[in-house]
Amino acid sequence: MDFRIPEQLQQLLDEIDAFIEDEIEPLQQEHERFFDHRREDARTNWEDGTPTAEWEALLEEMRRRADEAGLYRYMLPEEYGGRDGSNLGMAVIREHLARKGIGLHNVLQQEAAVVGNFNVPELLIEFGSEERKERHLEDLITGETTAAFGLTEPEHGSDATHMDTTAERDGDEWVINGAKRYNSGMHTADYDVVFARTDGDDGDHEGITAFWVPTDTDGLEVDYFHWTFNMPTDHAEVTLDDVRVPEDAILGEEGKGLQQASYFVHEGRIRQAASSVGAAQYCVDRAVEYAKERHTWDEPLSKRQGIQFPLADLHTEAEMVRNLVYKTAWQLDEDSQQSVSDKVSMANYRANLLACDAADRAMQVHGGKGYTRHEPFEHIYRHHRRYRITEGSEEIQKRNVAGHLFGYLG
Repeated sequence: MDFRIPEQLQQLLDEIDAFIEDEIEPLQQEHERFFDHRREDARTNWEDGTPTAEWEALLEEMRRRADEAGLYRYMLPEEYGGRDGSNLGMAVIREHLARKGIGLHNVLQQEAAVVGNFNVPELLIEFGSEERKERHLEDLITGETTAAFGLTEPEHGSDATHMDTTAERDGDEWVINGAKRYNSGMHTADYDVVFARTDGDDGDHEGITAFWVPTDTDGLEVDYFHWTFNMPTDHAEVTLDDVRVPEDAILGEEGKGLQQASYFVHEGRIRQAASSVGAAQYCVDRAVEYAKERHTWDEPLSKRQGIQFPLADLHTEAEMVRNLVYKTAWQLDEDSQQSVSDKVSMANYRANLLACDAADRAMQVHGGKGYTRHEPFEHIYRHHRRYRITEGSEEIQKRNVAGHLFGYLG
């Protein structure tokens, strides 16, 4: 076994670093209010909690430059301007970006980075018709068109097989009724990927279908946006009241929507895990650096075991989880998603918890300074705390691991 990062991938990391230094860091310095202690205020429209237009314009400029540099589409196939990137490559990149700390190169809040995370475009590539790909894919990649993802409901979160939203045939149309919660991206979305039960009973994995729904369709309403621990927010409460869409609005195969949702969350979970490992290592590194510089009673903090041992534990766990993340990402490239589902869950819940623990410890080592917004740790904590719930809570991840371990899943 060779545990070294492949040479081609290391060259890409070097290319990314040079691009960030030359293009992104100067751009960030021109807009420092979005990254210093004022960051949430500068980013948030306090009328409804959504991102400000100025903040999203800056993110768009970052993406444009990254795309022009040939980095943004790394994960996409060559035919769509990408580099045929791998899950392993994406995991290494996501960890690398997060280990640099918070900044315009890797905005955790809205999953925006110099290397794109194309969840909905990848769904379209994998499951969309040729006609839909031709119409929408390039614009989705560039941001000219935006799409949201509507799976979670007010009464149903982790168990998507119990879904109250329904879609019924009426001639050559489908009529959708129900509600969605935390429908991310709806503040700007042109389309919403809406999951609805079209057949079967509660608890059935079959019979749920994904629909490509224009957000200006009659009967689709955004009621409000949930204000969250980490602002701004794009998590909408959505009502669907007799929403009519044509037959070709179905994304993929009728009744197979949960397979598409699984595709979406498996890649998301391993990328989350990679980002969390990078954030954790950043927090440990910053705490170690500070402990060496900070003196109490004429000695550096770094000489005290009360400082050393917790950081040694976190550093050790980061090394272990990093290797699990890399191995699992490699397996995702080599095998089917379901064959490594338990490993994805292991990596996800351990890494996300690690990031929160490391941010908390970095605050503690920095003392009162660590608790202020002049340091990045509270921001890192609040973001990665979300990861312990979204795309499957850590309890769901443990359930998945246990199900494979005891033989009632998989």
